[in-house]
Amino acid sequence: MSKLRFGLRALIPVLVLLAWQLSSSAAAEAGFQLPSPTDVVAAFGELWSNGDLQRAIPASLSRAGTGLAFGLIIGLALGVLNGLFRISEELFDSTMQIIRIIPFIAVVPLFVVWFGIGEDMKIILIALACSFPVYINTYSAVRQVDRKLTEVGHTFALGRTQIILQIVLPAALPTILVGVRYAMSTSLLALIVAEQVNSKNGIGQIIYLASNSLRIDLIMAGIITYAVLGILIDVVMRLIERFSMPWSEAGKL
Repeated sequence: MSKLRFGLRALIPVLVLLAWQLSSSAAAEAGFQLPSPTDVVAAFGELWSNGDLQRAIPASLSRAGTGLAFGLIIGLALGVLNGLFRISEELFDSTMQIIRIIPFIAVVPLFVVWFGIGEDMKIILIALACSFPVYINTYSAVRQVDRKLTEVGHTFALGRTQIILQIVLPAALPTILVGVRYAMSTSLLALIVAEQVNSKNGIGQIIYLASNSLRIDLIMAGIITYAVLGILIDVVMRLIERFSMPWSEAGKL
């Protein structure tokens, strides 16, 4: 069964690679620049031999991780508070909903004016983008916890803090983790945007320099690196979900 599942997951990527190889050959005949998979592999080898990739990946992950951490703190805190307390909801929810509607890409010029073109702007942009998926899911999850569960807590004479920690948050955890998983992927999307602004290191710098020299193979290598990081992050999140909620896997075929 495990081999079958692996085969199904690998089927579409293999077909995409085959289509890519065939289309690159046809594009070359038509005078269109589309590097083949082997060309991109060679570009990876060039980046690795120069040490560019080894320097870029830690820099990008550090940038994305720092922004994600701040976004998680903001989103989780406001989601729990607004979901539990009406006064907090009245104060903050409408503001969060208004800001959420604004695409984070649209505020890049404003952030450049306010925070400059250094690391602060990039981290703040990533934190802003990541906070809303976590907030929406946490807020909804806490609000939708069955009242019968909290009534059981009152029956056993649990205090408010105990009810929140032992009943509300565990019941809301599956939906909260969905928000965290979405925020982790959003952090990479925001990272791509942030690294286009005066990046002195990171994957974005590789793509920027490659675009100036018209090295499409290096550009595609950078894009694929982003994609691989996204897949690895998703795998890590799946493992976290599996170990934190083992009961969720029991009913799957």
